[in-house]
Amino acid sequence: MHLVILGNGITGVTCALTVRRLQPEARITLVSSESAHHYSRTALMYVYMGHLRAQDIKPYEDWFWNENRLALVHATATALNTAENLLSLADGTTLAYDQLLLATGSESKLFDWPGQELAGVQGLYNLPDLEAMTRDTHGISRGVVVGGGLIGVELAEMLHTRGIEPVVLVRDARYWGAVLPPEEANLVDRQFQENHISVRYQTELREILGDAQGRVRAVVTTAGEEIACQWVGLATGVTPNLALASTSNVETDRGILVDEFLRTNVPNVFAAGDCAQHRQPGAGEVPIEQLWYTGRMQGETVAHTICGQATPYRRGIWFNSAKFFNLEYQTYGYAPAGPVPGLSSFYWEHPGSRAAVRVYFRSEAPHAVVGFNALGLRLRHAVCEQWIARRTPVATVMSQFGSANFDPEFFPQHEKAIVADYNRQFPGQPVALKQRKGLFSIKN
Repeated sequence: MHLVILGNGITGVTCALTVRRLQPEARITLVSSESAHHYSRTALMYVYMGHLRAQDIKPYEDWFWNENRLALVHATATALNTAENLLSLADGTTLAYDQLLLATGSESKLFDWPGQELAGVQGLYNLPDLEAMTRDTHGISRGVVVGGGLIGVELAEMLHTRGIEPVVLVRDARYWGAVLPPEEANLVDRQFQENHISVRYQTELREILGDAQGRVRAVVTTAGEEIACQWVGLATGVTPNLALASTSNVETDRGILVDEFLRTNVPNVFAAGDCAQHRQPGAGEVPIEQLWYTGRMQGETVAHTICGQATPYRRGIWFNSAKFFNLEYQTYGYAPAGPVPGLSSFYWEHPGSRAAVRVYFRSEAPHAVVGFNALGLRLRHAVCEQWIARRTPVATVMSQFGSANFDPEFFPQHEKAIVADYNRQFPGQPVALKQRKGLFSIKN
């Protein structure tokens, strides 16, 4: 079998390594126009900030690919002929495949703003984006970041570390209003304040203005304000990369349409990761999942099907994590941004406002826990996941809350204060905090 994988991100590489384990004799080729090697996309910001070197974000040494008989092709795929199982490359060559995985990832989403084609206007998704940002922000004094999500706060921090003044435009009345409740969003806003970063809430981009050389010189907001700047970061989301799929008879919608086995409508052609759109997502799940860990899971799952072990993709309990300057964030399960009928939540915040936790649970007895938000403290993934999967009553969770603590030994411990506050908010079902040791066993 010759497996060709278009894309060398986490999805494509995970698939390649899993296929190599399942079928040691398979021929595997990874094709990417973005870079000659796999790298950690989530670490791009740390290269810009000087915390890491470019070579430090390569998870595997250069010898790894030959050692595992994985061929790397640094080229742009221009056309897909599914009738003849051929992939055409920009250099005029073709690759014949027996099985093909489209793991083409995402690209930054644009909204037809006037001036978005100017030099110094970009998103941040891949290595070429990082190279462009490094080049175009050299020596500038101010950059405008458009968008209030995870990439928006990353771009603001990146500029801030280089002494460049960031101005952030956020459409919502609070940071990440579609995801974070007001209290959690307020903690993130305090990070902006402490780092002296100006944020314009309920403000959108109207137009980008250029100079005589075709470079950005200012933006105009929907409030009519003109903000002088020399660079604009578009952090308004990403969209599946359908460039190659659109050259073929592979069916697409917003993404490449796949079934539960990550198969497209074309035999021997699969899609996974950011570019894939599930035809029938599970209850409470979204059709397009654009996270590192879901990309890894899909890459491993589709590898089994490619190797003849048909395996349906099951995401399981939702998880995400991020870092807002000095504030770490984790979320597990169902954690809505606003009130939901039949759902209650307990929220605790440290008086110093550098740590908080929210526990979501069903309003009806036995008050099963459904989700968590944690900021400034760390909760163990396996513990939270099992609590949610087992529909553990919130009273039981609170009594055992110390078992979820993942902070190092000498970090501040907040369990006593959290449980005491829970008892104050819910006096009708008081709990006592148990000792951590031996509380919770995790079965493999």
